[in-house]
Amino acid sequence: MKRILLLLVLTTALAGTTQAQRATKKLKRQIAALIQGFHGEIGVYVKDLRHGSSLSIAGDSIFPTASMVKVPILIGIMEKIQRGELDYHQSLVYKDSLLYPGVDILGSFKSGEKIELSEVMMLMLTMSDNTASLWLQSLAGGGSVINGILDSLGFTVTRVNSRTPGREEARDRYGWGQTSPREMAALLEKIYRRQILGDSACIRMMRELGRDYWDEEAISAIPPTIAVFAKSGAVDASRSEVILVNVPRHPYVLCICTNHNQDQSWEYGNEAWVLTRKLSRLVWKHFAPHYD
Repeated sequence: MKRILLLLVLTTALAGTTQAQRATKKLKRQIAALIQGFHGEIGVYVKDLRHGSSLSIAGDSIFPTASMVKVPILIGIMEKIQRGELDYHQSLVYKDSLLYPGVDILGSFKSGEKIELSEVMMLMLTMSDNTASLWLQSLAGGGSVINGILDSLGFTVTRVNSRTPGREEARDRYGWGQTSPREMAALLEKIYRRQILGDSACIRMMRELGRDYWDEEAISAIPPTIAVFAKSGAVDASRSEVILVNVPRHPYVLCICTNHNQDQSWEYGNEAWVLTRKLSRLVWKHFAPHYD
């Protein structure tokens, strides 16, 4: 009887996986049709976290991270916290020398003001504050240390380039950081599955990634009742986003990267942002067709 039950379970699981693979092939055709004619380079990677099936369109190509580099920086900071070299609630002192010109919240602080490390992390992930992010990159030990962690985790193309010795050529080509859609999606999946630095670190990273202020693109396609863990990145010619959507019983991860975009505007109707919203909506409807 036990053998029969085991056989039934295995048969059911295999049927579910096969059905998911067929559905993924259909989704890939729909995505390919949707991105056709985009005026720039684009890569898309989607993974069904329940069945393991995935699709890739230029998913292994290298793209600029822009602010998505803040996910590796987060991992670097959490590694320091886990080792006891930093404390999540420790007090830091802001200095004018840390300022990165722009409209950052942290950059409006007066030199000598105190702020908790946890608050600097929140500014980096929630507000994508560049002054906070560069400060945290330094506190993590710099780009070389963060890249060493990424390498130890098996990531071969995701790297911090800016302010990192030996990566000047990559910095000129890709900017602050570089990644592929597959690797950036895999970073979020590993955090979700608690496979980086242990349970407590991953739980903290998920909380940090679950409160993104910049929610008008890929996140906007997801109902507000669903947990989404995300990071976007944008510079003039590159708009990208990675999201892990915790659909009940059917979570998935989606990463969209673009580069060399013709439309470099910063309005809501930017071509890459419009396409990102459409892609996110398409993938959401694929995994949660009856939810809305």
